[in-house]
Amino acid sequence: MMNFLVKTIANAGALAVAIWLIQDITLTGDSTGQKTLTLILVALLFGLVNFFVKPVANLLTFPLFVLTLGLFTLVINALMLLLTSWLADKLDLGFHVEGFWTAVLGGLIISIVSWALNVVLPEKD
Repeated sequence: MMNFLVKTIANAGALAVAIWLIQDITLTGDSTGQKTLTLILVALLFGLVNFFVKPVANLLTFPLFVLTLGLFTLVINALMLLLTSWLADKLDLGFHVEGFWTAVLGGLIISIVSWALNVVLPEKD
């Protein structure tokens, strides 16, 4: 349970950095509290997408990983972020990623920040 909470906090932090740095990744809400709740819900959604969909996508595109020496990871991360944006829209959450290249840059930022936060935050249950 603690590990799940830590990963969700790391996802929320990483998403917040991407939202802050990239103009075309937006989080909307009427108040700071509503934006915070939306960010946490989007972080949960992003975590679920990465848990359920990303392994399947990685398996299906394994030859592209090998051919690109792992650079295809950027494309997979971008697609996971776009899927999260689409699902957030369907769930009426105020989160949106505008375009593939924005998602590539956002995915890169989220990966770096998540990695850094997971190094710093405790991991044991």
